[in-house]
Formats: sequence, C-alpha cells, structure tokens
Amino acid sequence: MKLMTIEIRGLTVFGRHGVLPEETRLGQKFVIDLDVEAEIDVAVATDDYAHAVCYAALCEKTVELVGGAPFKLIETLADRIAARLLADFPSVTRVGVKVHKPAAPIPHPLSGVSVSIERKRLLPVGFSLGSNLGARESFLHTALTWLGTQEGLEIDAISRFYDSAPWGKADQPGFVNACAIGRTSLSPHALLRLCKEIENRLGRLPGVHWGPRAIDIDLLYLGDRTLRDHVLTLPHPFLHERAFVLVPLAEIAPHQRIGGRPVCELLNELPREPGDVTARAGNEETR
Repeated sequence: MKLMTIEIRGLTVFGRHGVLPEETRLGQKFVIDLDVEAEIDVAVATDDYAHAVCYAALCEKTVELVGGAPFKLIETLADRIAARLLADFPSVTRVGVKVHKPAAPIPHPLSGVSVSIERKRLLPVGFSLGSNLGARESFLHTALTWLGTQEGLEIDAISRFYDSAPWGKADQPGFVNACAIGRTSLSPHALLRLCKEIENRLGRLPGVHWGPRAIDIDLLYLGDRTLRDHVLTLPHPFLHERAFVLVPLAEIAPHQRIGGRPVCELLNELPREPGDVTARAGNEETR
C-alpha cells in the first residue's frame, strides 16, 4: 500500500468562531494547516486524476466549515474539519488539522494561538485464534488481552471459546478456537506483525504447516480491503471453508460482509459435520 501526505499551509478563511459575543458578531481571520495522508495505489497505477485526492476539494470542504456556523472552541472546529475530510474522501487514512487564531482576544502581546488535532480512519477488523497445545484457553486469553491493549486497535467483541476438530491435518489434538472483532487504524502488515509477535511471545515454534501449535492468530479481514502478496492475503483465503472460524465469527459479527457476502450466509452454505465445532462449557466466564 502506497501512502502520500498532502500538506496545505496557510489556508486563510474569515469565520465567526469564539466564546465572546464580539467574536461571533464581528468575526475574524482563521488560518488552517492540513496534513492529509491518503492511499494512492490506484491513482499511481492508473495515473488517473479521478482516483487522486483533489487538493482544491480539501480546501473547499475546509473553507465551508470555517466560514459556516460558529463554534465556541477552535478545538471543536479542528475536530469537525478532520471528521469531514475523513468522511468525504474514502482514500484518506489520516488527517491532521492545525487552526491558527492570529487575532485571539488575549490582553497580552502575542502573534496568535493555535490548536492541533489528528484523526485516523478506523476500519473494521477480524481475527481468528486457535490453540491445540498446552494451556489452550490460557493462551487464547493472553493473546486476546495483548490484542486489546495494542495502540491503534480497539477490540469490540470476543466470541465464546469453541472446541473444534483439526483442519488440514487430522492426526493432532483438537483445537480451542475463538474470534475477535474491532476497529483499527493499523495497516494490514502492521496487524500481521502484531499477530506474529504475540504468537512468538506465547512460544509458538516453527513446525509442520497446519500442524499442532500453542497459538495461531489469523487476520481475517480489514474493512473491504483486498490484498495479496508473499506474506498476506486479505480477506483470509480459507475463511469461507472453515467452520471453526465462521461459527465464532457469526456469533459476534453475523452481518459483517466479507468479499461482498455476510458471514451468516457464508456459514449457512458451509458443509458441516455433526459436532465439528461446539461451544465449550463455562463459556460465559471467558467473555
């Protein structure tokens, strides 16, 4: 994924923001700086302006807000600008806004005051976790805790724990599986690195593909992003074939669309074996 940062400096707009009645009545000059990070893979690949972020449009949206209805706080104004740009430009991943107020009514000599804010786009994300060696439930609990404390990642829901038969290589112990969903500003490869770091910290050792492991964490999806390179494919290429993924995922995100189809639909169409995935006893304590 290629990212570009657009810097816009000194966008000057007349507005009526402030706490004092004179500020909203008389108005004053505000100066805006923008730092906008955007994905540019398609724009670069096609050299097509239609897929790029228009600098003029960024300015127009900002001018519209600064020149519009007054806010008491320039902090609120900065936040609204950041939110609007993220909402109106889908390829934008991060917005930094600095609002200068050169004529702030402060009874001391100064060149002005300013506030800065940064907002990042949060995308829905899903993980599958499994373990079939050692203290399986403990490994899952620890992995979920570390995922939930990672900066830039918010875990919103965790499924119950499920017993499942091995998949891909049958002659090994059964697994305990779970899924977690949330929102993140992290890139796909940053999430992959996080999964691998947690696996390493919990003692996962290199072994046979699809063989026994203390912990396995798969990144299932990241918004509607598609990706295929030598280390990562999104959505997960085998997600739709695995009951041990779809059953816990359907419990917490039945309507999440993956590859254009809801999870509940993928699960309903999956051929199942009786007892292939079953909720563990005492599950309410795991959530």
